[in-house]
Amino acid sequence: MKALNILIMLALLMALTITNLSATPSDDEPLFFHNDGDEDRSQEEPTSVGFTSRFLAQKPRAPMTCDRYPRVCRAAGSAGPDCCKKRCVNVKTDWFNCGMCGKKCRYSEICCKGKCVNPMSNRLHCGGCNNSCNKGSKCLYGMCSYA
Repeated sequence: MKALNILIMLALLMALTITNLSATPSDDEPLFFHNDGDEDRSQEEPTSVGFTSRFLAQKPRAPMTCDRYPRVCRAAGSAGPDCCKKRCVNVKTDWFNCGMCGKKCRYSEICCKGKCVNPMSNRLHCGGCNNSCNKGSKCLYGMCSYA
């Protein structure tokens, strides 16, 4: 009895495998058949799992870069209004393009208002941009009036 059940299960498994292999298209067969409209639409595009939809088959669009479309940088959600090396940046705050394209700040410096400054010792930008110390106090280690 067990041998008969195993034989039936093996036969069903082989039948499913053969069905799946015959359902996949070969290189010689086209994926979609185009009719002149004489036949039913359900036969026009197969609905098998192995086929790709028209949406996925489309070629992706080329990205809109600011070297071709400079107004892209002024759109909402953009990284900045300026275009440097095909990327939208803000030259007033960008560490790699401080004040102008390609001007990189040193390791210890940050870009504030388009100038590279050291926030550990600069009185006007102590600890961060636009954080100025009171008159008569110094900026040390990024803090006003340290010790």
